[in-house]
Amino acid sequence: MMDILEEIVAHKRIEVERQKRELPPRELHGRVERLLRDGKVAPRSMRQSLAESPTGIIAEFKRKSPSKGWIHADADPLKVVPQYEQGGASALSILTDEEYFGGTMDYVRRLRPLVGLPILRKDFIVDEYQLFQAREIGADCVLLIAADLGREECIALTRTAHELGLEVLLEVHSEAELSYVYDETDMVGVNNRNLGTFHTDVRNSFRLAELLPEDKLKVSESGISDPSTIRLLREAGFRGFLVGERFMREASPGEALSEFIREI
Repeated sequence: MMDILEEIVAHKRIEVERQKRELPPRELHGRVERLLRDGKVAPRSMRQSLAESPTGIIAEFKRKSPSKGWIHADADPLKVVPQYEQGGASALSILTDEEYFGGTMDYVRRLRPLVGLPILRKDFIVDEYQLFQAREIGADCVLLIAADLGREECIALTRTAHELGLEVLLEVHSEAELSYVYDETDMVGVNNRNLGTFHTDVRNSFRLAELLPEDKLKVSESGISDPSTIRLLREAGFRGFLVGERFMREASPGEALSEFIREI
């Protein structure tokens, strides 16, 4: 029986092939090469931003999810995301998957001129084509999910991302996936949500904390709803905290973030 992650990844591979027909890789590569040559938009470092922040909140714009359905269907990213920056976020996570999360790459493209914080393109990356997309739309960082990829495939994608000036947040969920962490890994994210079942337990971050390499910046992802949890996670060595649903369920996600940070 196919789990949710397998379903999403299968759909993503079909989606990417369609995108390649609409915008051939050669043309996309040419656009990115011109961007790199012109050097007009230098990527921002999410790793540095989190390391230097007293809170480390990565505020996420997410309109829906496969497990919860619509969270905030009419949320406007052009309003919410700048409010995240004003509210004290250290970095931004933008869902660009449309089918399952109600996002689009155009969100990142339109937001890039409006905010100064690092932007993570949050999606299911299964092809290097998506890395070129991320650079072209103005993202600073991409998510690579160990559960989606083979280890060597993950390493190859990380190297390509670095060649394009992108940082990588490597997401793991279990001890077995810790083998994906290697020298060039920028940040390691522990997902507290099992992507096969979408069951969430923040204790997963505490469980894996002591097993993660000390020299890697650690990010806890999903299921964080209480400021006291951030304080405990910081004590366990984490410096980044990806929070989306906690804010997106509110009428004003930006105000919810501000209040959350005050409580930290």
